[in-house]
Amino acid sequence: MSSSATARRAQGRSYGTERTLTVLVGIVALLAGAAALAVGMGWLGRFRAQRAVLDPLAVDWLRDHALYARIGAIVLGVLLLAFGLWWFFRSLRPERHPDLRLDQTPGAELTVTSNALSGAVRTDAEQLDGVNRARVRSVGTVAEPALRITLWLGEGTEVRRVWQDLESSVLTRAREALGVDTLPTAVRIELDTAGSARVR
Repeated sequence: MSSSATARRAQGRSYGTERTLTVLVGIVALLAGAAALAVGMGWLGRFRAQRAVLDPLAVDWLRDHALYARIGAIVLGVLLLAFGLWWFFRSLRPERHPDLRLDQTPGAELTVTSNALSGAVRTDAEQLDGVNRARVRSVGTVAEPALRITLWLGEGTEVRRVWQDLESSVLTRAREALGVDTLPTAVRIELDTAGSARVR
């Protein structure tokens, strides 16, 4: 997997496949609707507009080949059912947070759980000046880990300074601990209003 793909995974779970399928289904439905409108309005001829939705020739062919039509319909239905179930469970599948195997030497294995990594980075991030709280998630793969960080800053905090401190201390320490040169990280910064004074 390329580093750019890992960086995209850090930014958020990819829904590209779902969006592509939705766009394709929408295009097919739009074309079918446009074709039905053109036929119904008589733009392709009045005789065609007055004919039944299902062509009589097609009805005659289906009547003459009823067995093959039923088999084809059953096979198509089974395929659509299998595809729908696969798509349903794929959409509900939770995002993976893999553990990181730093050493796979037999007898001396060293594994860092995703919770441990997230907790360590969150603790370091919350110690930065201006950061009220933080949330960290370990994403990516075992071979190419990535982080997703959300920081809630206090009012009046300088964002540029927090960003520099995060890179120079927190992320550098995480890269050194994991023994990697790059650690794709998506950072989301929000203003923490939980402790704001109530307006009277």
